[in-house]
Amino acid sequence: MLEIKDLCFAVEDEHGESEILKQVNLTVEGNKFVVITGPNGGGKTTLAKAVMGLVQPTEGQILWNGTDITHMSITERAKLGVSYGFQQPPRFKGMKVRDLLALAAGNRTLTRAEECQYLNKVGLCANDYMDRDVDTSLSGGEVKRIEIATILARKAGLMIFDEPEAGIDLWSFARLTETFRAIHDKQESTLLIISHQERILNQADEIVMIADGSVACHGPKEEIFPTILAKTEAVGCSFLEEGKP
Repeated sequence: MLEIKDLCFAVEDEHGESEILKQVNLTVEGNKFVVITGPNGGGKTTLAKAVMGLVQPTEGQILWNGTDITHMSITERAKLGVSYGFQQPPRFKGMKVRDLLALAAGNRTLTRAEECQYLNKVGLCANDYMDRDVDTSLSGGEVKRIEIATILARKAGLMIFDEPEAGIDLWSFARLTETFRAIHDKQESTLLIISHQERILNQADEIVMIADGSVACHGPKEEIFPTILAKTEAVGCSFLEEGKP
C-alpha cells in the first residue's frame, strides 16, 4: 500500500516561493492499477518523483507498505521494491541492453528466454537489441521501451511509469497496454501510471486527477472518468488523448 499524507513541494523562483504540490493526500491499495491524469503543469510528474525520491518534499509523509520512505534515498526505496520509468529515459554510453537488463534483474545473467520475454513485452526483438549500446544510436522510443523492460525485469512491488506511451509507435503502445493488463491480472505489483491516453485510463481500477498541485478527484474508473470528461467539456478543451500515442 502506498500512502501519501499532506505532501507539499515548493521551489524558489524570481517571484518568490512557488507551490508545486499542495497538501496532497492519496492512498493506493496494494496490487491496484491506478492512473494519474490531469492538465499539463498540474504536478503529476513531481508527485511521482517525490514517491521515487527524485525530489524531496517540503512537507508531508510518504509510506510504502507501512514503512516511512519520505527521507530515504532512491537506492533504499528501490531495495524496498519501488521503481520509476522516466518520461525521457537516460542513456548509458558503453552499456549494452543485455547488461542493463541483467543489472535490473539483480545483477544476474539472464537466460536467452528471459531476455526475449522482457523485450517482446515492449515490442522489441531481442536479436536486434541485446548487443546494442543504450546510447544515441537508439531512438527516444526505443530507449523508452528498453527502460520499461528493465522495470519489468526488476519485478518491483510498485511500478511508476511517467507517460509510457510518449514517443512510441501505435503497435508498441498496444503491446504495452497488454503488458500492463497482464501485470495487473497476476496481482504481483501496484501500477501507478501517469497518462493522458484514454486506452490506459480505461484499464485502470482507479483514476486520480491532479490539477494545480492538488488531488481534484480520485475514485473508481467508472465514477471518475465521466467526471473528467464533463469537466474538460465544460471548459471547452481536453487533456485526454485518443488514437496514436
